[in-house]
Amino acid sequence: MLTPLQLALDLGGVFVFGLSGALVGVRNRLDVLGILMLAGLTGLGGGVVRDVLIGSVPPANLADWRYLLVPALAGLVAFRFHPRLSRIERYINWFDALGLGLFCVTGAAKALQFGLNPVAAALLGMLTAVGGGILRDVVAGRTPLVIRNDEVYALAALAGACVVVVAWETGWYAPWVAVAGAGVCIALRLLAIRYSWRVPRAQSPD
Repeated sequence: MLTPLQLALDLGGVFVFGLSGALVGVRNRLDVLGILMLAGLTGLGGGVVRDVLIGSVPPANLADWRYLLVPALAGLVAFRFHPRLSRIERYINWFDALGLGLFCVTGAAKALQFGLNPVAAALLGMLTAVGGGILRDVVAGRTPLVIRNDEVYALAALAGACVVVVAWETGWYAPWVAVAGAGVCIALRLLAIRYSWRVPRAQSPD
């Protein structure tokens, strides 16, 4: 059972990820159904994968009507106000970073509540954060952001999840820790965008 703060963060993540997905749909000139589908995939995909893996079935994202309503609202907002939102399309990565931070901490916290070990909980927090974006990019015909151009993306989500896991394991977990973990993830992601940070990759032998 999520605490009120975790529920608020989770629904907030669903909305901003849903808006991120919907804006991709607008940019690709999809119709309203396509926009709503991308909003739903982006907002709910990571949480569904998380819940299935930890045995929380049916997934909360499908059993609770609020999780279905929020991405639909995000999609409709993007569809209705896209002329105005088009002015901030260049900031789509900012919405994505916000969703990344919110999801990585709620994913890790829920995994810990279900008894997963610290490493598994941190990885599941990361997967919760990046899963929806992967589905969004695949459906939109783009290389998933998580592996594109060696960007600091999944690593930022892992860092945020680790804040929650470490606090939990040391007995320091409190509601503000989730906010701090989300902040760490968001800050890392935005700094990576600003300064073009890249994850090291193997060099070709030639």
